[in-house]
Amino acid sequence: MAGGNSNYWEDLRKQARQLETELDLKLVSFSKLCTSYGASHDDHRGRGSDTTPLLSSSSQDRMLDTLGVEIEQLLAKLTSVNDRMAEYTNTPSVTSLNAAVMHTLQRHRDILQDYTHEFQKTKGNFLAVREREDLLGSLKKEIDGTGVNNRRTELFLKENEHLRNIAMATKENMTSQRGMLKSIQSRVNSLANRFPAVNSLIQRINLRKRRDSFVLGGVIGICTILLLLYAFH
Repeated sequence: MAGGNSNYWEDLRKQARQLETELDLKLVSFSKLCTSYGASHDDHRGRGSDTTPLLSSSSQDRMLDTLGVEIEQLLAKLTSVNDRMAEYTNTPSVTSLNAAVMHTLQRHRDILQDYTHEFQKTKGNFLAVREREDLLGSLKKEIDGTGVNNRRTELFLKENEHLRNIAMATKENMTSQRGMLKSIQSRVNSLANRFPAVNSLIQRINLRKRRDSFVLGGVIGICTILLLLYAFH
């Protein structure tokens, strides 16, 4: 019976790791597509309306929507696996291994939370970019259609493009750093599983890292608001 429970737990862990790997790959692809979406529009506007982008807006939208649905499905599956792992920890037969099992469960929960937060943030940024592109496109069409040379409107368009480029460059840099930090954290977690004494130190480092992330996000948000206020005045 104990062997059966052990096999069940290992099977759940295997499923969780497989889903986490798939999610990581798809989130990277999703982030790159979102970045290229804005870059292709910038390039198209910079060269003029006669050029045709490699992928039309509708094609990019369909690709992003499809990938977004796949990520949501994987997140739902990973949530289900985590729930079954939590149910397993409540069975009497794993009481003696409860500390190690709970540590593993918490690690998978943290990964799920990070992936969910990253997806929602990336998707939110993409929707904001698409809405801004639609607005800028409408304004440009109005200017081209009427032949009005409005200097203030041109400055507004350029300022918004500049702000968005800064935001996308910052996001791409943070995505790259996330990949490196995740690799390091995976190795550190492996050491923590072997040496429980290190576990408390790892938890303090994770708390410090999350606090720093919130501070960095707040600073970027404030800078963006100030730049937007400057642009509108």
